[in-house]
Amino acid sequence: MRWWSIVCGLLMCVTAQARLQLAAPFASQMLLQRNQRIHVWGKGTPQQSVQVSLGKHNAVTQVAADSTWSLYLPAQSASTQPLSMYVVSGTDSVVLTDLLIGDVWLCIGQSNMEWPVKRSLHAAEAMAAPPQPLLRFYNPSYAGKNLYNIAFTDSVIRRLNTQQFYQGTWQRCDSSSLPDMSAVAYFFGQHLLNNTGVPQGFVQLSIGGAPLETFIRRKALAAHPQLAAKQQGNWLSNDALPVWVRERGMQNTAHNTSIPTDDMGPNHAYKPGFAYAAGVAAFTPMPVAGVLCYQGESNAQEPERVAEYAALNELMINDYRRAWQLPALPFYFVQLSSIEATNYKSALWPAFRNEQRLMLDKIPFSGMAVSSDVGARHDVHPTDKKTVGERLALWALRDVYGQRITASGPLPLSVRYKQGKVVIRFAHCKGLQTANAAPLQGFSLNGASPVAAQIRHNKIIISTPAKPEAVYYGWQPYSNGNLLNAAQLPASTFKIAVQ
Repeated sequence: MRWWSIVCGLLMCVTAQARLQLAAPFASQMLLQRNQRIHVWGKGTPQQSVQVSLGKHNAVTQVAADSTWSLYLPAQSASTQPLSMYVVSGTDSVVLTDLLIGDVWLCIGQSNMEWPVKRSLHAAEAMAAPPQPLLRFYNPSYAGKNLYNIAFTDSVIRRLNTQQFYQGTWQRCDSSSLPDMSAVAYFFGQHLLNNTGVPQGFVQLSIGGAPLETFIRRKALAAHPQLAAKQQGNWLSNDALPVWVRERGMQNTAHNTSIPTDDMGPNHAYKPGFAYAAGVAAFTPMPVAGVLCYQGESNAQEPERVAEYAALNELMINDYRRAWQLPALPFYFVQLSSIEATNYKSALWPAFRNEQRLMLDKIPFSGMAVSSDVGARHDVHPTDKKTVGERLALWALRDVYGQRITASGPLPLSVRYKQGKVVIRFAHCKGLQTANAAPLQGFSLNGASPVAAQIRHNKIIISTPAKPEAVYYGWQPYSNGNLLNAAQLPASTFKIAVQ
């Protein structure tokens, strides 16, 4: 074919002056989503044709008057054999090599999702393992990374725009790239790969300290009757946003007039809608398998923010599902871990974890990984990311890959009082037991004083002479709950009314 001859002669012809461009998500070593049409798009010279080839599939389109082009290649099944993508337009060409087809996961959240393999509890084990070329990561840096309560420098400020905020590319997982990859994503992907053989890719857009609001499209916030106030006025003085987040924003921006600003104030990683516009939006034209989220510490510090957290997540994932045109897009999240009450303003964490538990009922096609049993008593960054990643992976194995496994620990269904006994029924309750066969603990009838409880026929029984208003489990910032099921998965902490 004539176009193939052109490609072969121009493989090294991609220069800074080339008018043909692929969109930012495209690069060598990337992973493309299996079983969905492959969307390829970019820019070029108006009226010129663009031809794209991937494996045995080709497609042609014409560059529009606004210099944009877009086309689709047929869906392909998962492939472990590296492919090349050839893009030709006139005398310009772009070649991407070492592409795989599998499942792509968007990763959002705070530093616990960003936390690198090299700082995780199982770092030595991970880095001693053979290279994992079937795991691929888009792991960009972002403007202001690892800068805390100080004013941003000019070099950071120059990147505080939606085009330059994230900077990075795709990488295969090997000894040089692995140490800096998200540990949660790595262990999630490794578990899926080992159990399915399907290549796994991760778009890692997490930001240390970020509130959930930055990952939500601004127009989606504006359209929500209870949450619209979050995008009204200068975000640095907006009481509808977390106090700590605004304080850090003021420390970083320090009234610097050179920072790009709009009607919501200066650009910043924590500004509502900013991470969505700078990162998430670029990937919405590209199919993904699902969304992984480990976030909440910055939204758990005031009662008002705790009470709205489930609604905020529901708004975000519903908007993502519309953007990707995938109504059943999986959404798997991590319930906050355990930490002492004197650390990180964590007095509200029990209520926050309960709000996260309620998200399972409000958000279909969702799953929650409990992490209260692997918390760090004095650190907001527990280092056991392997347990967390593998628990998230259980939801994908069950719901995406169709494996008949238990994906969740016990979740309370109902609490009834009858004849001096409180009876708690659970979902995912087969083989209720305690960790290490220790005495059952963690239950309370007032959120403070422990009460004795027994496991009977996969239910929990608490004897009490009067009907309580509610039953609490693990209701401390640092939970001592030890209830498991037969799959050795821990129960969610909870507060539930007695019927």
